[in-house]
Amino acid sequence: MDHEWIVLISSTVVLTVSVLLTGIIIPQILLIAFRKNLFDEIDGRKIHRGPVPRLGGFAFLPAILFSLGFVVGFSIILGDMNIVMLFVEKLKGISFSLCAVLIMYLVGMSDDLVGVKYRAKFMAQILSAAFIIAGGLYIPSLSGLFGIGELPLWCSYLLTGLVFVFIVNAINLIDGIDGLASGMSSVALIFYAYLFFHMGKFLYMFLAMASLGALLPFFYFNVFGDANKHKKIFMGDTGALIIGTVLSILAIRVSGSDLTDIGFGSPLVVAFAPLIVPGLDVVRVFLHRMRAGRSPFLPDRTHIHHKFLALGLTPRLAMCSVMAVFVVFSIANIFCSRFMNINVLVLGNLIVWVAFNILLTRAIYRRQSKLNLTKPLYE
Repeated sequence: MDHEWIVLISSTVVLTVSVLLTGIIIPQILLIAFRKNLFDEIDGRKIHRGPVPRLGGFAFLPAILFSLGFVVGFSIILGDMNIVMLFVEKLKGISFSLCAVLIMYLVGMSDDLVGVKYRAKFMAQILSAAFIIAGGLYIPSLSGLFGIGELPLWCSYLLTGLVFVFIVNAINLIDGIDGLASGMSSVALIFYAYLFFHMGKFLYMFLAMASLGALLPFFYFNVFGDANKHKKIFMGDTGALIIGTVLSILAIRVSGSDLTDIGFGSPLVVAFAPLIVPGLDVVRVFLHRMRAGRSPFLPDRTHIHHKFLALGLTPRLAMCSVMAVFVVFSIANIFCSRFMNINVLVLGNLIVWVAFNILLTRAIYRRQSKLNLTKPLYE
């Protein structure tokens, strides 16, 4: 059998196994959560009503690791040792990346069950970034951003650590309404799987497909599950940290690749285009909080999805609206990277994002004035 067909079959197996396993684990988590009263606390910042566990992310790592392990055995049965050799050749990177993922998994579990201070989480994220770098993953070049090309090794390591921490927190912070973080991440994972398939980097494609398989059943329970029937669940910090780590690994790997042979532009732009909306939103929110004299690390209702909710949209419609913005931004950046200077493209993103948020804020204030509300719809 042709090797490429074996890879496609194997990736389908990875996806299927991950979907099935996550679909089995999540109902068991729900059962335990309701028996032990492990629910997400309801406060003024939350929009959900009723008891909803935030332990969905507990299922992600077991499903991802099981499906990746299964595909190795499956490839041996098919008589293709090439897939096995992919894992052997990248053993150092796999080992250190696994250490990073396990750290995030344990920290996320601790936070979802008993709570962890943000300083401790940052330290864990920095440690995880160090493991990924030790495994050989780092951003080697800025591809002409600010006129900078290849980076000194120490600078690459420092930048990679900062980018890792930034992406992980961006995914965590965008997880504010049902389906948003998992929906964005699923689209990003599909794009990365497509990229790595055409690049011939099949190990990373398997990782993307395994992670996608973990997200799909969760998305169903998160968006369509009924809290009153004990069928609804949140991913919690565990899920956000795991998915953020996986997306970081995939994006950092793309950033150091040559994409010209497969028809794409700047690797730096293509690598982070699927993450640009969560990233821009985090930067805007942090600046907004600091300008208001608040700690940038304390939660509030200033994210992009909160703006759409303040316009009067239902949570599901707000999720779809943010997803539409996310897809448009991502596709536009990937397309423009083929012919537009990276500095012009970055500046254009900032201008469009600022203008878009100004228009949203003005629309919110008009609605507030029309409804004669004294309490701000958005703050």
